[in-house]
Amino acid sequence: MQTAPIPELRQSDVLDPARACALKVALGQAADLSSGDQAPPFFHQLYFWDPVAPNGLGRDGHPKVGGLIPDMGLPRRMWAGGRLQFHSALRLGRRAERVSVCEQATAKTGRTGPLAFVTLRHEIWQDGVLCISEWQDLVYREDPKPNAPRPTPPRAPQEADAQYSREFDATVLFRYSALTFNGHRIHYDQPYARDVEGYDGLVVHGPLLAHCLMEMAEAELGPLAHFSFRATAPLMHHEKAVFCRAGRSFWVAGPDGRMCMTAQA
Repeated sequence: MQTAPIPELRQSDVLDPARACALKVALGQAADLSSGDQAPPFFHQLYFWDPVAPNGLGRDGHPKVGGLIPDMGLPRRMWAGGRLQFHSALRLGRRAERVSVCEQATAKTGRTGPLAFVTLRHEIWQDGVLCISEWQDLVYREDPKPNAPRPTPPRAPQEADAQYSREFDATVLFRYSALTFNGHRIHYDQPYARDVEGYDGLVVHGPLLAHCLMEMAEAELGPLAHFSFRATAPLMHHEKAVFCRAGRSFWVAGPDGRMCMTAQA
């Protein structure tokens, strides 16, 4: 019996340094990247766009499922975490290719109802060399039920070797969505985020929090070989985030002390 081939998506893009500089400026940093420079960790999120016509989008602004991502029958999507291996430097100003496959799709039932877990694997190649391996973990779930109790998030540690705080207003979220071509409406459409998906405000992108943690890890530990992260609670655009490190463990805490993300470098 023949096994059906796993669908894959191949995308090619020139890593435009202007786009990388635009992200740095959006985050309040100097636009100091040029062609030939090494792309900082996670900057590949700015590339390999997959534009879809309006009739190919779901209600949430993401492309409809059923292609690379199977349709699991659940409407709400969240980026739950990821793992990265940095093999070789990506250079700005040069073409690279990303090869993506759906490695796993599993349906389960949790305390809040049915859930679907999807893992995408991406490989990014440049000049015939594998530069980055990435696993992206997505969770799909039902719409929130009226008056249903919200899960209690874990508490963040109170002591850290290093920490800093910052806020992400609606403009930062919009610019990050634009630069990563992320149409998910929870990041820029407050009525949708509140009335349809049940959030208290605009949701700060999980990858944006992970991006900031990677910058912190590289600044304090040196060049990264591995990085993994897991989202544990959403952070809203009107809240201050605290980025923390203890050894090689990192986390993001909300203003009430809840853990929003954990990471290892």
